[in-house]
Amino acid sequence: MSDSAEKPVEPQRAVRNTLTLVLAGGRGTRLMQLTDDEAKPAVPFGGKFRIVDFPLSNCIHSGLRKIGVLTQYKAHTLIHHLQRGWGFLRAELNEFVELWPAQQQTPTGSWYAGTADAVYQNLALIERHAPEYVLVLAGDHVYRQDYSKLIACHAESGADATVSCVDVPRAEARGFGVVAVDAGDLITGFLEKPEEPPVIPGRPDRAFASMGIYIFNARFLVEELKRDAADEASTHDFGKDLLPRWASRARIKAHRFADSAILNRGTGKPYWRDVGTVDAYWEANIDLTRVTPELDLYDRDWPIWTYQVQLPPAKFVFDDEGRRGSAVDSLVSAGCVVSGGTVRRSLLFNDVLVRSWSLVEDSILLPGATVSRRARLKRTVVGPGAVIPEGTVIGEDPSRDSNRFHVTSGGVTLVTPEMLRRLA
Repeated sequence: MSDSAEKPVEPQRAVRNTLTLVLAGGRGTRLMQLTDDEAKPAVPFGGKFRIVDFPLSNCIHSGLRKIGVLTQYKAHTLIHHLQRGWGFLRAELNEFVELWPAQQQTPTGSWYAGTADAVYQNLALIERHAPEYVLVLAGDHVYRQDYSKLIACHAESGADATVSCVDVPRAEARGFGVVAVDAGDLITGFLEKPEEPPVIPGRPDRAFASMGIYIFNARFLVEELKRDAADEASTHDFGKDLLPRWASRARIKAHRFADSAILNRGTGKPYWRDVGTVDAYWEANIDLTRVTPELDLYDRDWPIWTYQVQLPPAKFVFDDEGRRGSAVDSLVSAGCVVSGGTVRRSLLFNDVLVRSWSLVEDSILLPGATVSRRARLKRTVVGPGAVIPEGTVIGEDPSRDSNRFHVTSGGVTLVTPEMLRRLA
């Protein structure tokens, strides 16, 4: 247990002595068929990125150079992406982005049972690096954050652990893990998706939602994970088990995301999204097509890095009346060809083909998708490699669409190659 008095800390030293673990093994079942073949962190986002690129880019910009990525569910795509795009650190300087696959390292030979168990099963690797602090990140959220500020705040606070929290309207907090805090932002309670979320002191309409970002004193973390592993009643999850327990017996600090977020230059606001549902995924991607998106991908001081295949520029062909290749208020990625079709308020990932006399509106087309002639799409997410047949209409008749595809509560239609094969 740490001394409660705050102490001065040299920030660069604290960052150098931090080991980062990115939890990237989750399936993300709420994304439905988008995660049938790959883990949620590997799902494409924003035209050229994958979701995991956001926390990894934050690490590099924050000065963190010792990063383990914990994988489990259908990790092939994720592993290839990390090997090809994130192998540029200097091993001779003890810098790395390493893959830590699930290896059934406990006596029971089980896979990861929860977020805390995922870290516990890698304690031998953690102790080998002998860090002073351990930063644990969810690998499936979209945001920009300077972790060095989070680490410095934690080290100076004298806390055992710090939880990064985003300020949300109280009505929306019911979908998150919510922390209760005192006037000094010490955590006094943790509730998973509560019906009556505790409020931020002095702000009765707002609540603190956990971002799934934790910084621990390494000694505290190791002791607590061993204690939790011996508890047969535990589900071995940070949010469900450890945080509620620590709220009453340890010194846990809430860190306000706004204090370390990289603000959008256009709006001056922090940005964090859990794109864990098809509706949230669609909204976050479509937001990028707006004049001033809430997520600023054009900030050259904090770019998001990724691996990308070398492809030719996007191409627009035909300029005949009624057959004009055009895209308005849209993002069109490399390798795309808009061949006599019309694209409005949509995001096209790499290698998408939009054929003549087709119309794509308010839609997301994932890599390799094809929209055949005279097809019409509205508020649709088209999965990788899907070929929309000629003359198909999607997004105009929810009742008909629900018999063929997956229609969300928000009215977004998800179409995948497997769904289309069943119609053939």
